[in-house]
Amino acid sequence: MKTTTFGRRFCCNVVPCLLASFCLLVYPVYVIRPFRAQGVRELAVALAVARYRAPFMVASVAAVFVALVWYWRRERRWLRRIASAAAPLAVVAMALASRVNIYELMFHPLGPPAFMAAARSKLAGDEMVIAIHVSTVARAYPIRNISYYHVGERPVGRRSDCGTY
Repeated sequence: MKTTTFGRRFCCNVVPCLLASFCLLVYPVYVIRPFRAQGVRELAVALAVARYRAPFMVASVAAVFVALVWYWRRERRWLRRIASAAAPLAVVAMALASRVNIYELMFHPLGPPAFMAAARSKLAGDEMVIAIHVSTVARAYPIRNISYYHVGERPVGRRSDCGTY
């Protein structure tokens, strides 16, 4: 069998793995972008892909390495062997990148809020706040702070209160 036939078979096995890995990585990131409206169906599909993509990525990595070993056993030229390793490395890189939650990198946690008496606060008089009143304890979360993080949480006694925006 000619070397070009080996190369074509290798490409026919590797290209679908590359495309599948790319789609599994990019589709959820594209759909779940912040500050953009998502449709119900597209969001459901993106969340399902993000939730179940790990086994497909593992299968893709395994398939591309099986194809690489098969190709290396038949190909004798070192330059082609080295070049053929680029696709499996790309699939592995996409599989590793799919494990990173980019939104955790983009939106850093707020940390525990500090509370003080209203008279000592530096808020403007017309500042909008989300107020929580439980029993004898009252809390206020400024909208300008919470609008970026969307959630503010603080223990109140033995329970925890949560303000969201």
